[in-house]
Amino acid sequence: MPVPVPAPAPGAGAGLRLASAPLARRTVSTVEPSGAESPVPPAAVTAVTAVTDNPEQSRYELRVAGELAGFLTYERRGQQISLIHTEVEPPFQGRGLATHLARFSLDDARKRGRTVLPFCPYVNSWIKKHPDYADLVPPGRRADFGLA
Repeated sequence: MPVPVPAPAPGAGAGLRLASAPLARRTVSTVEPSGAESPVPPAAVTAVTAVTDNPEQSRYELRVAGELAGFLTYERRGQQISLIHTEVEPPFQGRGLATHLARFSLDDARKRGRTVLPFCPYVNSWIKKHPDYADLVPPGRRADFGLA
């Protein structure tokens, strides 16, 4: 059964556009379109996960046993990184992998002394649930993301 995506906080992401197109919301499911359970067993997901930065494609990539399971796209300008979109491939959805991408990208920004603009609704909500990361968002921009 699909897991409903919570509505964003009032004003969060309102009017956000990327390349002149509104960002789409997706429903996350652990069930394949055919109705069958995902073929990737939970143990395989927790066995080997690695997140790396792929600057050539402007994204962080999460791999499970060497297979691309998800990614988080970004744009960098100087010491600022805009986190744009998080996506987990259908066979890997519902396993908590997006949280690995969010945490890794934010930890990487902190390690490199970068500020973060969380345009991605998932990353934005993740920061709200983990307020110890809110300091990465510039003080003058926190209200724009519902973090003030």
